[in-house]
Formats: sequence, structure tokens, C-alpha cells
Amino acid sequence: MRKRLVFIGSLVIAGVLSLGHGAYLFAKAQFAQFLLERAWARTIHGERDVKPWRWADTWPVARIEFPRQRRSYIVLAGASGRTMAFGPGHVDGTASPESIGNCVVSAHRDSQFAVLREVEIGDPVVLQTRDGRALRYRIVEHRIVNKYDTSPLEPSRGRILTLITCFPFDAIRPGGPLRYVVIARAV
Repeated sequence: MRKRLVFIGSLVIAGVLSLGHGAYLFAKAQFAQFLLERAWARTIHGERDVKPWRWADTWPVARIEFPRQRRSYIVLAGASGRTMAFGPGHVDGTASPESIGNCVVSAHRDSQFAVLREVEIGDPVVLQTRDGRALRYRIVEHRIVNKYDTSPLEPSRGRILTLITCFPFDAIRPGGPLRYVVIARAV
């Protein structure tokens, strides 16, 4: 009987700790989004490279909006795993969000870019730049490529927005050999 009570008590404690940890992670993610929004507000009012928290190694460079899906996200500088834990990342070496060329943004398939599962050819995408301009795009293509295929990163003469995430969307393991690529052209 005593062993059973200890076992049940251990399960209850483990459950409470798991729920507490989950609640902590959720609260931390929500607070991070609040800090990102605050940094973005300062950015569009003229400040440059505003870090959302003191020790951050990234800062907001744009806001991407998917009007039909009613979703928007702050795009951060760089596309490292650490950056993409908080939002989509602008891929270094591609055109900046306010420049003409191929601006590439990457995010996780199971968080911010889960929205790519819902987009269709012809859907609008709006990219707000640091100076407050809203650049409007239309989705013209989507395809699946091998993760070693660098063609989605190639420069362009026109204003293109390339969105990349892992594929398939419902994969059990993160990463994998495939990427889902969405191409949008400026309108």
C-alpha cells in the first residue's frame, strides 16, 4: 500500500512539474512576442537594430502579414535556430526587406510558417519595412526542394519574396531533407 501511494504521489509531482514547465515555456514565448512587438514599434519610429531584450543577438527587420489567413509576424535579422525560436528570420546574404531583389525569409514549419500550409497561388503577402512602407506581394509559386538546393536563394532583378520552411508540415522529426518554398512577386 505504501509503495502504491509513493508511486501515485511521484506521478502527481511529475505531472505538476510537467504542466508547470509547459506553462513557463508558454508564458516565456508570449512575453517574447510582447518584447518583439515593442522593439518593432521603436524600429518603425526610426531606431535601428533595436534588440528586443538586452542579450538578444537579433532585432526586427520587417513584419510579414498574410491577410487571408489573418496572421502576421515580426521578421528578425538572421535565420539561425536561436533566432527562429522567436520568429521568422531574414536569411543573411539575400536582399534586405526594403531592397529590390530576392528577400528570403525562413521559419519553423510548426510555428510561424505553419501558415504556409494554408496559402494558395494568388494570395497576398504584405511586408512592412523598417521605414513603415507596406510592400505588397502575390504568391506565384510553391514547390518542394531538397535542403541542399540553393536555387531559392539566388538573386533576382525584380522584387521577390521567398519563404522557406521544412517539409513535410506534419513530420515527426524536425529538419529532414526537404524544404517547402513559396515565391511571391511584388505587385
